[in-house]
Amino acid sequence: MSNDVFVTRTASFLPLEPVGNDDIETVLGMVGGRPSKARRIVLRSNGIRNRYYALDRTTGEPVMSNAQMAAHAVRGLGELNDVGSLAAATSHPDQLLPGHGVMVHGELGWPRLEVVSLSGVCVAGAAAFKHAWLSVRAGDTARAVAVASEMPSPMLRGRNYDAESEHRVNELEESPEIAFEKDFLRWMLSDGAGAVLLENKPSGPLSLKVEWVELSSAAHELPACMYAGAEKNADQSLTGWQCFTQEEWANKSIFVVKQDVRLLNENVIRATLTEPLRALVKKHGLDKQHIDWFLPHYSSKYFAEPVAAGVAEAGLNIPRENWFTNLTEKGNTGSASPYIMLDELFRSGRIKKGHKLLMYIPESGRFSSGFIFMEAV
Repeated sequence: MSNDVFVTRTASFLPLEPVGNDDIETVLGMVGGRPSKARRIVLRSNGIRNRYYALDRTTGEPVMSNAQMAAHAVRGLGELNDVGSLAAATSHPDQLLPGHGVMVHGELGWPRLEVVSLSGVCVAGAAAFKHAWLSVRAGDTARAVAVASEMPSPMLRGRNYDAESEHRVNELEESPEIAFEKDFLRWMLSDGAGAVLLENKPSGPLSLKVEWVELSSAAHELPACMYAGAEKNADQSLTGWQCFTQEEWANKSIFVVKQDVRLLNENVIRATLTEPLRALVKKHGLDKQHIDWFLPHYSSKYFAEPVAAGVAEAGLNIPRENWFTNLTEKGNTGSASPYIMLDELFRSGRIKKGHKLLMYIPESGRFSSGFIFMEAV
């Protein structure tokens, strides 16, 4: 028999002070000494006003590691004893090896416990949540922590694109601008971390009973859309970083995050929302339940209307006043965004006993999605 599982505490961590739109290039630096032509266009579309970077404002160097940032979020849960499992997710670990999870464990200094590292893009955070949930549900442990953190800022610094920019100038290309698929994401991504404590019984004035967590992938029908450490080929396949020379790593900006914007716009709603959600409506009878809070993770306010249309097409009626997002002020922190959203809402006092919450976490890596359904008790 499986155990009931409850989110009993939430926490988030955002480094240093917020950075407004006019100060982004001051912090990240310009590419080739030139202001970006894409910056204002992208910012106007994404609707983000503030975001956070763990970079020293004078030197541009990181003031902490990704693992340290994740540990800050976990400590925000308060004093914890007898945690049996730690599931840590990120798209940007500090190193290729060891795994991100054990680095977070090392920062925390906790006693020996199960530690799992989840990688990918945004759904990595949902996968960490599911692992922690299943650990408690199966009775392996009474308490588990899931944490997701993203620290793309060191890679988004202008100097990481300079070699490619100079290489293109040397080849007498028409424009020294880096490709839009790379420049686009410099104005979309930022740093942050969030964590949750999952237990086998409710605790405190508010707990969220986790009814189910569902993950799905559309990689069987679609190519990679968002990627790093690789180049996309004409046939849509990826060639990984190990197949390039060290000179090409710089000249092609191999390690920076890239996104095929056209592929994204054409497929993200259908592949990560409408099709999987329609199946979940049928499986869990979602259309017969009142959803008090819908927490959608999306990278840009540009997608708000398409998400609303996709939800309706899947068979749900969730009024916009029932939505909660903090993208505008907290930025797009990838796999950490759902945790940071949930933490703000959880602490707001707006969730009442009996309220039902549906979280939607998509990623365009190769079009995957996660959905989490909870009830306040």
